[in-house]
Order: sequence, then C-alpha cells, then structure tokens
Amino acid sequence: MKEQDQLRRFIFEDLGVRGEWVKLNESWRQSIAHQQASPFIMEQLGQALAAVTMLSAIVKFKGSMILQAQGTGVIRTLVAQSSDERNIRGLVRCNEDVDSASFEQMYGQGQLILTIESENSSPYQGVVPLAGRNLGEALETYFSQSEQLNTRVWLVADQHQAAGLLLQELPSRKGDKEDWARIEMLAQTVTDRELLELDCEPLLYRLFNQEKVRVLDSESVEFRCACSRNKIENTLRSLGREELEDILQTRGDIEVNCEFCGQNYSFDRIDVEGLFADIAVTNATDTRH
Repeated sequence: MKEQDQLRRFIFEDLGVRGEWVKLNESWRQSIAHQQASPFIMEQLGQALAAVTMLSAIVKFKGSMILQAQGTGVIRTLVAQSSDERNIRGLVRCNEDVDSASFEQMYGQGQLILTIESENSSPYQGVVPLAGRNLGEALETYFSQSEQLNTRVWLVADQHQAAGLLLQELPSRKGDKEDWARIEMLAQTVTDRELLELDCEPLLYRLFNQEKVRVLDSESVEFRCACSRNKIENTLRSLGREELEDILQTRGDIEVNCEFCGQNYSFDRIDVEGLFADIAVTNATDTRH
C-alpha cells in the first residue's frame, strides 16, 4: 500500500547530513476544500503545506509553525501552518486568479515569514525576501541567511497530492563540503513525478543507493483546523461592544466564517450580550474586594 499523509525523517549514517520526505494526500485535499483559486495557485499552497510540515519536524517546539508568503504580485498572502503533532491547515488569497505565472509575477516584491508560536517560549519570527525561481529556493535562502546551514528543498503539488524532499547539513557537523556536494548532486536528479509517485524508501534508494541511509519511523499528517467558538468570542470581545452593536444594527446578527475550514459561527444579540456579561460580573466582583 502506498504511503499517504506521512512524514519520514532520515539520516546519512556516516555523513553530517539529515533529510525529510513528506507526502500529503487526504490532508491536502481537505486543506483546499474551502479555498477558492485556480489549480495553478493551489499548487503553491500545496508546496507551502509540504514545506511547513517538514520544517516543523526540524525544530523542537510545542505549538505551531506558520509559513507565510506576502507579496505585491498575483498572490497577496499565502499561509501554511503545522503543529508539532503534524496537524496542518492553510489558505491563499489572490489579487487575481491566473493559470500561469513566473515566481516573480506570483509574489512580486514579497517576503517569506517563518513564525514559531511555542507554548514553552516567546514567539520566534524570521523574515527574508521571496527570492528565487520557486518556493523551495526561497526557503533555501531563508536557511542560508537565518541559520547559515546548507539546505536544499524540492516541492511539488497537483490537485490530488503534495510532496516534498528536504536535505540539510547537521549543525554539529558543518564543514564537510565534499560530502554535502555529493549528496546534493545526487538529489538534484529527482523529478516531480518521482516525488509524487514514489514512497519514501524507494525514492531514497533511487537517489542514494550507494550511501548508508537510516530511515526513521513515519509520522502521520492530517488536516485539522484550530478554530473554535471560544477563539471567535475572544476576537469579537477585542472589537468592543460599540462596534459589535453597529454590526447588529446593520445586519441583525454577526456571521464569522473560518477561512481555513469553512466553519460558520453565528452570534445574535443575546450571544453578544453574553460576551460582555462575564466581564461585567468580574468587574463587579473586583469592586467588592
């Protein structure tokens, strides 16, 4: 049976190089179920989701990693998120919908932003220009500038699946340029079709059959949205009672749709009163004390 919705990590036993392979199937199809864009634009989202899934396995954290591309071209913003448990979601918003464009046309003068929101530490954010011929090359630039680590990334997606391959030198064993150059040269022969069609171990054998590669256990990847009514309520409270009253006067109720999963949250006047009732009770209690 084909590997589906799986992440595999691997290590070159005698070299200072590690790698990751990912294949997104059902998780990818669920991720785009509520997105509206051409298949060509959706491929960018698929590549971003494959990328952020692999990146989330490089760094140890408890929380979520967010890859965001913002630009002045066809794509206004692209967001891909993976938790430390490999739960993914994503969205893309365009200034126009197209069926073909160069990477520069898609993003214009853009930025690649990588954010780690961890329960155990303060948020981390790295920002680099969106440079290169594709998203993989933009990520390579990120690691070169932010981490000073040789990294190669291959990403591909179609309407049914997304896949990725990542190679990176180990921070503890930097400097063996000959080994890195050999592994990089072998990996450069990989094709999009092989990434989409081959499972992890057959692909690694095809590329590195003369090397000693140890493949670690697979990790499952699934689509899961982090939205909830409680989070929407907190967002509405932050807008303030006056602004919510204006919306109620105009529309009668407040409808909020999650951009990631399409879930609808509805709030009528009684719901809105309830949002601020808890605050009133808390303030009253504080006053008595």
